[in-house]
Amino acid sequence: MENTDYASSNKVDYIGDIVQERHLFESKESASHVQLACSQHYCAFPLNGNELCIWNTKNPSNQPLHLVGHHQSITAVTFGNRFNPLLVCSASCDYVIVWNLMECGEKILEGLIPRGDVIGTLLGMVLYLRFSPNDHIVAACAGNKILMLNAKFETILKELEGHVGPVTAVEFCTWQTNIIISVSEDRSFKVWDHCTGLLLYNSAVLTAYPLLSLFIDEEKKQFVTGSADGQLWIFSLIKEHYYRCVTQFDLRKKQEIFFSKKVKLAQHTQTEESQLSCTNELKKEDRVESTFPILRIEHCDLPVNLKEEHKSFNNVNTRCLWIGSSTGFFVINLDNFELECVVCFKDFSNLSIKVAGSCAIMNKAVKHKVFCLLTSMFGNQIAVLEINLLALMISQQCHDMRETLSVIASSCLLSTSPLYVTAFKTKSTKSASQKKTGMKNTIKDQPLVFHNKVISSGYASAPQGTMFSPKTNIKTKDERSSRSKNHFKCKDYPLESLLPIKLSRQISIAHKPTAVCCLQYSGNGHQLACGLADHSLLVFNSSVTEVPTVFQGHDGAVSSVGWSHDRKWLVSASEDRTLRIWSVRTTESTVFLDKDMLCKPVRVTQFYYMDAFILLSSGSEFHLLEYYIGTHKDDIKRYKQKNRAKLVKKFSMTSAVEITSLSGINDFYSYIVLTTGSNRALEVFDLNVGCSAAVIPDIHSRSAHQICQNKGSAFVAQQFGNYNLFLTTAIGDAIKLWDLRTLRCERRFEGHLNRCHPCGIAMSPCGRYIACGSEDKYLATATLDGKLQLFLP
Repeated sequence: MENTDYASSNKVDYIGDIVQERHLFESKESASHVQLACSQHYCAFPLNGNELCIWNTKNPSNQPLHLVGHHQSITAVTFGNRFNPLLVCSASCDYVIVWNLMECGEKILEGLIPRGDVIGTLLGMVLYLRFSPNDHIVAACAGNKILMLNAKFETILKELEGHVGPVTAVEFCTWQTNIIISVSEDRSFKVWDHCTGLLLYNSAVLTAYPLLSLFIDEEKKQFVTGSADGQLWIFSLIKEHYYRCVTQFDLRKKQEIFFSKKVKLAQHTQTEESQLSCTNELKKEDRVESTFPILRIEHCDLPVNLKEEHKSFNNVNTRCLWIGSSTGFFVINLDNFELECVVCFKDFSNLSIKVAGSCAIMNKAVKHKVFCLLTSMFGNQIAVLEINLLALMISQQCHDMRETLSVIASSCLLSTSPLYVTAFKTKSTKSASQKKTGMKNTIKDQPLVFHNKVISSGYASAPQGTMFSPKTNIKTKDERSSRSKNHFKCKDYPLESLLPIKLSRQISIAHKPTAVCCLQYSGNGHQLACGLADHSLLVFNSSVTEVPTVFQGHDGAVSSVGWSHDRKWLVSASEDRTLRIWSVRTTESTVFLDKDMLCKPVRVTQFYYMDAFILLSSGSEFHLLEYYIGTHKDDIKRYKQKNRAKLVKKFSMTSAVEITSLSGINDFYSYIVLTTGSNRALEVFDLNVGCSAAVIPDIHSRSAHQICQNKGSAFVAQQFGNYNLFLTTAIGDAIKLWDLRTLRCERRFEGHLNRCHPCGIAMSPCGRYIACGSEDKYLATATLDGKLQLFLP
């Protein structure tokens, strides 16, 4: 072993011990495009062309194991899935050999030359190898074919032909062992039954560049593939989904967004000014690069105490992937498809390899550390790197840059705020009206002439016709007191609650398919209002188990609905360009804005600022309205129109685009209003200041059509910190969960099989992340065909 031609590097390059170069090997031949392999304790790679080198990560000071059996250069290496025995397979143009590492180690200790089992001879250029889950079969990608080889004997079990270009990767489906998936330079993927040799599915051409890598996610039953230009696709393997595309994203753009966040963070923290110029230089160089290949995709095992070390990680079950490219390693969050951290080779000045030709990385961390292999794109060097994953994740988080943004009012109301005058005017008006009412009642109750009451001739009694509805819901004193006690009873909210991601129930809300245009939970989560395209408005209980209350009066599809804070009133907007306020008790409505007052239909409307205002969006503006509802106990005067509304201020988005959705908290005092525009951006307005506070560009692939905030009480909000979460939806894209504090997506929700994405979504008000009413934990969504879906934790 002492005569082997390799150089060991003792130099350590690190930024806070994040990345260290453990070994550097100099090979006689380049291995720039060879499939490398890493297991939990071993790294395997070709050395000097035809030698297989096994490096033990548990004992890095020991000499690596050299296995000789190939006559030509090794082109692919892979480890088996079982640990006892641990198998490794290597391929060249002459042989495909399976090695038992335990037996090889024993042979060396006995002074003998270890030998492997030849399972294939003269199969051609093998670009990729993969063991089956039980290690009984080896799939070898040789040219345009996939050869299914027996792992013990030299037998070709099946030949799978169908690709028109070299097959670059193949993976076994772990829950259906007879299924394999392959990708090729022909830019398509295929699904096979390798036992029968049948082609089950053949995709269309995905891109103009070859597909290079493949990964199967067993938990979500999806697979991820990457191309030579940095594009990644995620497809569903659920039978009912028919291999539909879940999402697609560009890793280069994700990197640019990640670096832009770091730049903004550096601008707020003076201690990182030295790193800002380096980041800008890296971004400039990346724009010049012609390729951004996805060389490897592997599972990323997050540290178990990551949440304890860094409070920004709210979900300990977050699932991530390692993405290996020629410029570095990327950790991407599978829940929101955002980058968590980046390891750029150019950031580490002492790393020997700056541009990688191929790479491999461990799928399981040991003491927060993972080992990875790199081969040089232009040289003959092979490097073993050690990455401290915990230190990397903590050092690159950008969660503290938006601490000032919160829906809870953290400062006093400014005198210049459009909310200021009305807030104080409302208080003075109430006190004045109370005094006036008291005086009037005093005068009315005192007889002027007669000392005894005179029998009325009938003018003061109710008419005998059916014009007026009788009061049938009068409560006794005992009933009112018991209801009051139950209403103000403090609920025991759960300290821990999982995300409602499990589809629990799907119902049709009408006898014939009718589009559900909007959904909204009441403040206590007990009721759910649905606006329909058939001009009606329905109110369900939160679990949708009872017959709904029907509200009718609009002449067009109900586009928006909102609850008042006391849950006695509903405000709705329609395509007929009217704004109506409904009594929940009597289902009667009043027109507040006629169709002649607005030139465009109202997309969204709601009560705001503890029922002090009404918000509505029309065209490119959203309006802040002051309103008054005349509630008369007199049977005649209650039919006289006393309701009125007054415009306080208009707001427009920064890009002057049409507002597609709007949302603001009404269950407690909040200055924040969220809007989305036709330019696919989300903009945050602070009405205390009276201007825009932040903009998130490209939140969906299309313009978002609804924002849904967690509109729980202020007590629940302050107790659990879930008030800054909100959902956005867009047709043809997944539902996304955002955090206002970090301005980033935290999770994506799938579940609508026909990709006819939900027209309505509502989030109930209590819980850890997305919470629910007092008794139930639901996330409700609805579709254009009238389907209402309920999700449970």
